[in-house]
Amino acid sequence: MTREDVDILISGGGVAGLAAAAVFGQAGFSVLCVDPAPPVTEREAQGADLRTTAFLQPAQALLERAGLWARLGPHAMPLQVMRIVDAGGAEPEPRIVKDFDAADISDRPFGWNLPNWLLRREMVAHLESLPGVRFRPGTGTTTLLTREREALVGLSDGTGVRARLVIAADGRNSPIREAAGIDVKTTRYGQKALAFAVTHPIPHDNVSTEIHRSGGPFTLVPLPDFDGRPSSAIVWMEEGPEAMRLAGLPVPEFEAEMNARSCHLFGPLTLASRRTVWPIISQVAERMWSERVALVAEAAHVVPPIGAQGLNMSLGDMRVLLELAEAAPERLGERAMLETYHRCRHMEVCARVTGIDVLNRASMLRARPLRDARAQALDAIYSLAPVRRTLMQMGLGARG
Repeated sequence: MTREDVDILISGGGVAGLAAAAVFGQAGFSVLCVDPAPPVTEREAQGADLRTTAFLQPAQALLERAGLWARLGPHAMPLQVMRIVDAGGAEPEPRIVKDFDAADISDRPFGWNLPNWLLRREMVAHLESLPGVRFRPGTGTTTLLTREREALVGLSDGTGVRARLVIAADGRNSPIREAAGIDVKTTRYGQKALAFAVTHPIPHDNVSTEIHRSGGPFTLVPLPDFDGRPSSAIVWMEEGPEAMRLAGLPVPEFEAEMNARSCHLFGPLTLASRRTVWPIISQVAERMWSERVALVAEAAHVVPPIGAQGLNMSLGDMRVLLELAEAAPERLGERAMLETYHRCRHMEVCARVTGIDVLNRASMLRARPLRDARAQALDAIYSLAPVRRTLMQMGLGARG
């Protein structure tokens, strides 16, 4: 068996795992990142992830520190305003529209939006420029044995790896988390999300728009122009059977339904990609560490796609891990470091998961009186400027 020694083994080559490899590689640690599936880095390729990620200000700062932003910035679409629209009346029409403007709390946008397939393309290219980082797609983890001083990981290509720290960025069904014996609490909503891109005649003006009626939010997030027309990424959350019905409709019928659900705010929407369907759950690991193992991203926490919190929480994990690693490199992966990581992150993660759970359940409401109460709550929150600013700051990552 071939044996390799590294500071950090990262299990998972999705956006979170690739970001972790860049963050720790740029900091001077030797990193091996593995994933059983090669990344899909072209928009039209089979299996391409057509969702987008909005990097909020703290996440963008970490990517800049990792040397990634120089590659990502030219492709990113700024998000200046988060618009919440309540359309829960008798007809699918806007009855309350509230704009949360980043200018109220910052001289910069809330965040910057990029397609996930493009993130993978640019991140993989960046890793090739980091001498201490190796990315091995098509190779997964098979075994995990931890000791007080090291972790021994078996890979599917027969290689054995000795690492001081194993970072589990291998998704909501994390094999590393399972091997480490860490339990999770999972909440299922009976929802699925349709993800796709559209073009529209009315410019988005860097406004991310979240429309609430029932079943879940219908969210349009700005993208760069496509085929010479303004473009947005859409995440449309619905109860599972309804989402599958929509996914199977012929394009003309689907466009008619999505235009009605969009309240025609951007004019006629035209489908500009294929449709993909994703299950919606909340999930939290009972702890974010085990001997020589740190859980990050969806291995540690999963939330519905509301408020751009998912991957930004993941980069929050990496920011804390990096600060601890750089403060005492000789103690990388030791129990005290990982216990501190858990204390710094787990309570905040649980609070954010709970908050997003509440927002998602509110967005699913079908009964008219409850939808009316939701609209009144939005109106009341927005009218209190200190509360509005505090909520925006918390959304960016400030602790409540």
